[in-house]
Amino acid sequence: MQPTLLILIAMTPDNVAQIAQHFHVIHAPTRAERDAAIAQNGHNVRIVLTNGSTGLTGAEIAALPKLELACALGAGYENIDVEAARARGVVVANGAGTNDACVADHAFGLLLAAVRGIPKLDRATRKGVWRDDIPLQPGVYGKRLGIVGLGTIGLQIARRAAGFDMQIGYHNRKPRNGVSYQYFGALKEMAEWADFLIVATPGGAQTKHLVNQSVLEALGPTGCVVNIARGSVVDTAALEAAIRTGKLGSAGLDVYESEPKPPVGLLDLEQVVLTPHIAGWSPESVQATVDRFLDNARGHLSGTGAVSPV
Repeated sequence: MQPTLLILIAMTPDNVAQIAQHFHVIHAPTRAERDAAIAQNGHNVRIVLTNGSTGLTGAEIAALPKLELACALGAGYENIDVEAARARGVVVANGAGTNDACVADHAFGLLLAAVRGIPKLDRATRKGVWRDDIPLQPGVYGKRLGIVGLGTIGLQIARRAAGFDMQIGYHNRKPRNGVSYQYFGALKEMAEWADFLIVATPGGAQTKHLVNQSVLEALGPTGCVVNIARGSVVDTAALEAAIRTGKLGSAGLDVYESEPKPPVGLLDLEQVVLTPHIAGWSPESVQATVDRFLDNARGHLSGTGAVSPV
C-alpha cells in the first residue's frame, strides 16, 4: 500500500501525477481543503509537502499522528514549525539548491528592469514616445552591489554581478569563509556604501523589516532595492514612502508582505517593478524541486535518510 502524502501547495497536474506514482496523494492547496483533509484523513498521513510561505503549524503536526516527514518544496521553510516537528520525531527537509540559479537570474532581471526603467520604456515606446523625450536611465556596470544574505542564492547573484564588473559587498550575521567580497557587519553601513541592494536572506521573525526606513534612505535617491527573498524582510510602507519622497530611486520586488494580493501602495509607482513570487519558478527549476522531494521521501522511507534535511 502506498504511503499517504498530503500536499498543501498548488501544483500542476503533471507534477501531481508524477508524485502520485509513488504515493497516495491528497492534494489540498486551499485553506478549506487543507482543514478538511487534516480533519478527515489526518490519521493516515505519513508525509506532508508544503513550502516556506504555506508552512505547517504545530497544531497541524499534532493532528497528524503518523506523520514522519515534512518537506518544503524549495529552500524556504520559515513557516514550518520545526521545533514542534522535532519534538514529535518528524524529519523536516527542503529543496535547497534546486532553484538557486533561476532565482539569481530573476533577481538580476529585476535589478536591470528597475534601474534601466525597462517596463516604463516599453510603455513609452508603445505610445510612440522616442528617446529624445525620455530622461536617461543609469546602468549597473561597475556599480556597487550589496547582497543581503550571502547564502547559496546570494553567491549565485554575486557571480552574475561579477560579470558586470560590479563591486560586491554582503551582509550576514557573520563573515562567510572562502569568499573575497567585502563584508559588512551592519546593514545600514552597507546601504550607505552600495548603489543597489539585493535581498536574499531567509524570512521569519529574525529578519522581519530588516530593510527598514533607515536602510532604504541610506541607499539614497539613485539607489535600488531588489527583493527575491521574503516579503516580510522589507518594510513595505517605508519603501513606498522612500520612493514617493525621492529618498530611494527604484525597487524590483518578487515578494511582498501582502501576497498573494499585490502591494496596493506601490501599484501606481513607475519606479517599482513587480512580479508574482515567481523568481524560483521555471520548468527546469520546478522539476528539480519535485525530483528533490522524491529523493528526500525515498531516502527517508528506505531508512538512508532525507537528502537535504533541515
